[in-house]
Amino acid sequence: MSKIFEKLEEEHIRFIREQKIFFVGTAAQDGRVNVSPKGMDTLRVKGQNEIIWLNLTGSGNETAAHIQKVNRMTIMFCAFEGKPLILRVYGKVKMYHETDGDFSGYASQFPQTAGARQVFVLDIDMVQTSCGFAVPLMEYQEDRPILKDWAIKKGREGLRDYWQEKNQKSIDGFETNIIGSN
Repeated sequence: MSKIFEKLEEEHIRFIREQKIFFVGTAAQDGRVNVSPKGMDTLRVKGQNEIIWLNLTGSGNETAAHIQKVNRMTIMFCAFEGKPLILRVYGKVKMYHETDGDFSGYASQFPQTAGARQVFVLDIDMVQTSCGFAVPLMEYQEDRPILKDWAIKKGREGLRDYWQEKNQKSIDGFETNIIGSN
């Protein structure tokens, strides 16, 4: 039931663009595996072998820590509406902080969002589809405004303080370099 591809096909790209949520999976060589749901307007397909996504401030920063240890990422999309499908993309990733030269070029491809902390660029080396028959049907209502409102209220300095307190190390103690890079 599953199929493997070397790149995103046009029907995969259409499917990805229709999704309201995606899941990012990373792991270092030791410690915990992280699977994180992402939403809002934070993902772009840039070609058959490239996806970029804007990472917003959250309670942790596991992805940033993990890819510095083991440079690999999986992004998964599930059809919660319409025809069932699960699509996974696998590859190596580059991370850009706001002080990195390429950050602004990538970040400008998204609506300006308070709390943006990194951009990840995934170089896709494999695409996998599977049936998704057991994924429930759900109806999208709207994006939650809570994260944006929280980041706006914190302000630039409040966000940097939050990064200092909550986003410098993974739950396994790995450095994220969020403060060191800014």
